[in-house]
Amino acid sequence: MSYLVQRVQEQLVDAVKAAASSAAQDGIFSCLPAAEFRVEVPQNRAFGDFSANAAMAWAKELRMPPRAIAQALAERLNTKGSYFSKVEFAGAGFLNFYLDSSYYAAVLLDIADKGEAYGASSWGSGKKINVEFVSANPTGPMHMGNARGGALGDCLAAVLERAGCSVTREFYMNDAGNQIVKLAKSLDIRACQLFELLEKGLSAELSAAQRLLRDEKFLDTDEAKAITQIPEDCYQGADILALAAAYAQQEGWEFLEYDEQERQRLLVEFALPKNMEAIRETLAKYRIEYDRWFYESELHESGQVDELLEEMKAKGLTYEQDGALWYKATEHGGEKDEVLVRANGIPTYFAADIAYHRNKLLTRGFDLAIDIWGADHHGHVARMQAALDALGLDGKNRLKVILMQLVRLVSNGAPVRMSKRTGNAITLADLLDDIPVDAARFLFNLREPETQMDFDLDIAVQQTSQNPVYYCQYAHARACSVLRRLAEQGKALRKCTLEELSLLSAPEERELISHLAALTDETIAAARQYDPAKITRYCLELSTLYHKFYAACRVNCEDDSLSAARLFLCDCVRSVLHSQLTMFKITAPTEM
Repeated sequence: MSYLVQRVQEQLVDAVKAAASSAAQDGIFSCLPAAEFRVEVPQNRAFGDFSANAAMAWAKELRMPPRAIAQALAERLNTKGSYFSKVEFAGAGFLNFYLDSSYYAAVLLDIADKGEAYGASSWGSGKKINVEFVSANPTGPMHMGNARGGALGDCLAAVLERAGCSVTREFYMNDAGNQIVKLAKSLDIRACQLFELLEKGLSAELSAAQRLLRDEKFLDTDEAKAITQIPEDCYQGADILALAAAYAQQEGWEFLEYDEQERQRLLVEFALPKNMEAIRETLAKYRIEYDRWFYESELHESGQVDELLEEMKAKGLTYEQDGALWYKATEHGGEKDEVLVRANGIPTYFAADIAYHRNKLLTRGFDLAIDIWGADHHGHVARMQAALDALGLDGKNRLKVILMQLVRLVSNGAPVRMSKRTGNAITLADLLDDIPVDAARFLFNLREPETQMDFDLDIAVQQTSQNPVYYCQYAHARACSVLRRLAEQGKALRKCTLEELSLLSAPEERELISHLAALTDETIAAARQYDPAKITRYCLELSTLYHKFYAACRVNCEDDSLSAARLFLCDCVRSVLHSQLTMFKITAPTEM
């Protein structure tokens, strides 16, 4: 929490304890109670700005009814010199504290003093955290899960930094293993098919041949079936056709004279860098910048997978059966044992994944590794944590996996699955061509990761209050407009005194300032719960309260001191909205 809010709560606790001491000295209490009590913010502010349950917490110890305890405390509570104006007891014995105008003034002065740093916290104390997100296979374009994961991961990293953690953003590139073998096979088959179409005269040029291989009428003919069959375990997308054609266009068809293994090697060496570059370009457009691009091939080439396997053998975590090396997962909470090295001598993806997380926690020494995965990886979480536990790396506490639910694209109230341009599934690149990046980053962070969400394409492009990001941006622009307009009229923003800011006593002003005061707590909660949606929702509520204040309280009023205080409040709202939107790499326009 902010220093100011913390100080207020400390004042409250000290006052209650002093009142209890006085009641004990007066003989009202049989002893000085020692039990801890809670200080909370009531849901209904009619019951005070803060509430304490000391009377209920001490009832057993004092052998008194809570309401009698509360009355004794209220009669002895001294709020002089504190931020509280009065104290009441109510209900079963709650003590309700009401803040003085000086508190609200102090909040605004604190915001002005800290500027863009307001709301930041030392909660994380420099804790070293790795946030790995998106990590799409370089075998094709990125999909909607990557769109949500990208916004979630990048904004979570920003929240953790804001809460005082040292964060590394990381992309894990699966450039080795079965998916690359599958890519090579798919490219080879498609290249051979394209050549055959040209050789048989069924197509005059490569672009036409590509279209034929996506033409359902042609594919349904007997002649086509003899040429165009592709196994189900291959990649079927148009991107594979395009890459095969691009290679032939650049290198010619001579490579078809080589054996299958060599053809596939050449095609993959051509395709992988292009796919990786496309991933980088799309994510850059999405305003995501990684500190580290980690390649799976590094683990194999550097010997880290072999090191892991030797360590697991030495710890007695493996056994050999049918020529393969197995991990004794069932001895560590798993449902079944897992293959680490196949009978052909090739390590499995699971082995590489354990080596990768070992690299994070042991080699690079991160205190915490956060992975953002799709919900379909649910079963992989426990076995990965257990494997790290078996290695002595405390996987249950040092590996946090955020499981992200599916996204459904909606337009005109109906699901949208296919791109209008290509007829294929909509990719992240397609989405960013159609809607503003601001909208994508904000809207994908409106809900907790574990909830399914509908992403409304129509709302995302609207410039109305129905679009949540536009609504927040408009609040920022409105605050800037007020500051600009009054400056033109000779009422420029200036630093106000505590007395002037204490004039802000309207309910709309107090509610707005109370929300501003809660920012540090929201930042810490978002970091602790790995939920950056708390910040987007905070911005939405702040915008709502600002629009409400703007409608109810005239800034350019006849009272110069009150007008200056309200202008000061506008600037505090502007500053906080700007810092939170830009923290998420969302623009904060000054005019709209």
